[in-house]
Amino acid sequence: MTSWPPLPADTPFPVENLPYGVFSAADGRRRIGVAIGDHVLDLAPVARASGLPFADLLDRPVLNPLMAAGPPTWRAVRAEITSWLTDTAHRAAVEPHLLPRGEVTPHLPFEVADYVDFYSSEHHATNVGRIFRPGGQPLTPNWRHLPIGYHGRAGTVVVSGSPVTRPAGQRKAPSDPAPTFGPSRRLDIEAEVGFVVGVPSELGRPVPVGAFRDHVFGICLVNDWSARDIQAWETVPLGPFLGKSFATSVSPWVVPLDALESARVAPPARDPAVLPYLDDAAEPWSLDLALEIRLNGHVISRPPFAPMYWTGAQQLAHLTVNGASLRTGDLYASGTVSGPEREQRGCLLEFTWGGAESFELPDGTRRTFLEDGDEVTITATAPGPGGVRLGLGEVTGRVVPTPEP
Repeated sequence: MTSWPPLPADTPFPVENLPYGVFSAADGRRRIGVAIGDHVLDLAPVARASGLPFADLLDRPVLNPLMAAGPPTWRAVRAEITSWLTDTAHRAAVEPHLLPRGEVTPHLPFEVADYVDFYSSEHHATNVGRIFRPGGQPLTPNWRHLPIGYHGRAGTVVVSGSPVTRPAGQRKAPSDPAPTFGPSRRLDIEAEVGFVVGVPSELGRPVPVGAFRDHVFGICLVNDWSARDIQAWETVPLGPFLGKSFATSVSPWVVPLDALESARVAPPARDPAVLPYLDDAAEPWSLDLALEIRLNGHVISRPPFAPMYWTGAQQLAHLTVNGASLRTGDLYASGTVSGPEREQRGCLLEFTWGGAESFELPDGTRRTFLEDGDEVTITATAPGPGGVRLGLGEVTGRVVPTPEP
């Protein structure tokens, strides 16, 4: 597919992608756009000039109304935008609303309703189990039977580029006689993929695994920042709390599911067989995404998403199987994405084997966990139609010191 706006040959945002985001320009007003090449297209003025029935959905400061409208509207809007950018008959009306991406400010693209984080990479879960339970079974008995997850804090989900303040809290090393309080000494990242819910569901009615695309609008990148020392002390017996709730960063672009058909692949073999409500054999939603993690500009890991044991469709079915309802703007994340090799691990806890194996950066400094001033950037690409690569944008955060009391 060829667009009339000239695009760089290797752009992560070809016309086959068209991810949605929210941005502001010089006037400060937040508006909805799509990324195309090095530009962002301001959608509302073009839609209004065209007299389209969904123009009001695009003239909002967040994506939520568009996301709530459902798949028929999503498809119609995407088809119209594609036509604007590929048919030169629309050029005169569209071109004035193409703004350089470097000159606009991205914002959180949707109002987050609820946030759930899963634990769905077998490689990640196995590594973590071996770190904390050496000599024992790395996976807990329930891990291959259900997608394990926890409810996070929606109010601390922030857009890429937001600073991340080092959290303070209680921490206690195994050799310490008593807990102490202070800034986290083991600040970590988790490279993840997020699923953004558009269409809500009714309380008491589970969402079947086959209804994934009826509810999920698209995907984004997630960095679930984690204070491992706070997390380790608080987790038993109820699970993550303050070690996770201080910040979760998301990319500013949401890639529609309809852009990802070429990225769908078969899931890994499951053993034992899953229960019927998790059976996704009829419509699997494993995705062939290639993630990349940079620390201070240097690539340290390239986690693959395709081997994830539990898919986004199974996660959605599991989080609603008890009758929990979905709301527009719900965000649920995959959990740390890791592969079988060291250079494919998606968090520093794994990468340094619990802090026992430091690594060197090109400037000669060494790391086990993050230091103040460190900047982490996660990117990802997916195969698109005709051999193009589709980008998910990036999620970046810089660590700033704990405020003085």
